[in-house]
Amino acid sequence: MSARGPTSRRPSWRARSLGLWHHIVGRPLRADELSHEEISAPEGLAALSLDALTSVAYGPQALMLVLVTAGVGALRFALPVTIAIVVLLALLVLSYRQVIDAYPMGGGAYAVSRENLGDGWSRLAGAALIVDYVLTVAVSVAAGVAALTSAFPALAGWTVPLGLFMVAVITWLNLRGVGESARAFLLPTFVFIVGILAVIAVGLVHPMGGAGAGAAGRAVPAGAVPAVGAFLLLKAFAAGTSALTGVEAIANGVPLFREPRAERAKQTELWLGILLGTMLLGLATLAIRFHVDPGRSETVLSQVMGAAIGRSWPYYVVAMSVTAVLGLAANTSYGGLPILLSLLARDHLAPHLFNLRGDRYVFQWGIWVLTALASLLLVVFRGNTDALVSLFAIGVFIGFTLSQAGMVVHWSKVRTHRWIARAAVNGVGAVATGIATLVFVVAKFGEGAWVVVVAIPLLLITFRAIRAYYTRLGRALAVGHIPPTPQPHEGVVVVLVNGVNRATAIALSEALSQNRRVIAVSVVFSAAEERALDEAWANWNPGVRLITLRSEYRSIVRPILRFLDSVDVRGQESVLVLIPEVVPRTVWQALLHNQMGAILQRACRNQAGYTVARLPIRLPEA
Repeated sequence: MSARGPTSRRPSWRARSLGLWHHIVGRPLRADELSHEEISAPEGLAALSLDALTSVAYGPQALMLVLVTAGVGALRFALPVTIAIVVLLALLVLSYRQVIDAYPMGGGAYAVSRENLGDGWSRLAGAALIVDYVLTVAVSVAAGVAALTSAFPALAGWTVPLGLFMVAVITWLNLRGVGESARAFLLPTFVFIVGILAVIAVGLVHPMGGAGAGAAGRAVPAGAVPAVGAFLLLKAFAAGTSALTGVEAIANGVPLFREPRAERAKQTELWLGILLGTMLLGLATLAIRFHVDPGRSETVLSQVMGAAIGRSWPYYVVAMSVTAVLGLAANTSYGGLPILLSLLARDHLAPHLFNLRGDRYVFQWGIWVLTALASLLLVVFRGNTDALVSLFAIGVFIGFTLSQAGMVVHWSKVRTHRWIARAAVNGVGAVATGIATLVFVVAKFGEGAWVVVVAIPLLLITFRAIRAYYTRLGRALAVGHIPPTPQPHEGVVVVLVNGVNRATAIALSEALSQNRRVIAVSVVFSAAEERALDEAWANWNPGVRLITLRSEYRSIVRPILRFLDSVDVRGQESVLVLIPEVVPRTVWQALLHNQMGAILQRACRNQAGYTVARLPIRLPEA
């Protein structure tokens, strides 16, 4: 039997709770099992590309809604504007493939701008990407729920609970590991990609639904195309570029891939560009061919699908896959934001706990923060996709611009083979995304984009405050300097006791092992209680002085703090306050304890000049 009493073979309630948690998210992984959670290129499409791929459900519609304000005839410009967007997509894919080569540890726009543009610009990139990732979860989940409630109107009153449930499921899968979520999303991603490509192929070759089966619009007579100003085209371009959100996520998440990581990430980025470009061009072509009306309650994508393949079972299979992957597109943020927060924590711009991996080798604190913020947005905006999408894309396009501008500086530094051509590609991309960002802010500012414009500076202020704290902390700890040789101190151990019992004996034994003077202190509320304790202590005679403190206000904390401030204690070179605390075995037993240990620790640790420690005491069962 040890000095602290025999331990029971039955696990404590904390151990059982931990076992239940491991049952939910999976057992802890050993270091040699980490490769199981790394992802392949196909799994990378499911884990990191759904945000971009599913944007075909709302990107083309956003573009056409802007054009139609100039008249139905202006919709003919949808294809030229889409071609411009696909050209920008190609520039971004080339750029981020280069980013992957140059920065294989991930970080994307943050890592590029940090090294090439300076600390201030990197903070802006980090803040913008945080906003974008949080909004990606909220928008994707809201869009998925909207598609579900459109198919099943009876669920319309459950929009927010359904959204929160979807976020909870995605959170659970990611806590189990990125590989787990990637494999879970692989089948719906495959069905979605094949389904959309099949719709495009059938619609271009031989529509099964007929040119008028799914569309409500009419052909525009020759010469009926109205004059469309340059600003309207720019506004349509900026609205359509919401289809490019998520292109950067692969470059941010390179560490998630299996070796060779950079090659697998570049392969995934290339496939993303090819698939997304094909979908955007194909759907724009079919939307014009079938004279789709973006003003209808039915989405542009649904109208195109109906006109291409009819309203039979293939239509519903594709429609359900769209619903599924729209909700799952939030997983892109779960792959990117935790890694970004870990890099910010490494650079002392975010709390260091974001740099800690859990038992499943995921940055679990980043996952929890993303879940909390996205859930808050869903509740505040009541799961309204239109309200959320107005805030969307600004953050990611700031990241696009800074990333490509940083790569221009990078090429000018390294001057590798064909560096001028590569820098030119990045320079053109930076200008194009910069213009899109400005147009987007101006066009959407009054519709809610001001929230993002305010949120990003607030994050920058937060970064500055966190960096300042860690700088002061490092200076106080003399980080980077050799500290003095440790020396033993003469001092006293103050043991807080509540009577003569086994817990007191264990605590005094622990205190006497410190080779310091030991004082036992107890708070009493009456003379009779004081006499009884003094008598019991004298009969026990543990060889330790007991000081009883009278409290007239039924307070335990204040008499102890006054004693610690007394000359008898303050004059000591070193003071250790030891608070013994019985550890309960079950949750309901924990509720029966008065939590005085926690209360005393909180009160004492704010007093300078001494160390406070709680001593857990595990007693045998009665």
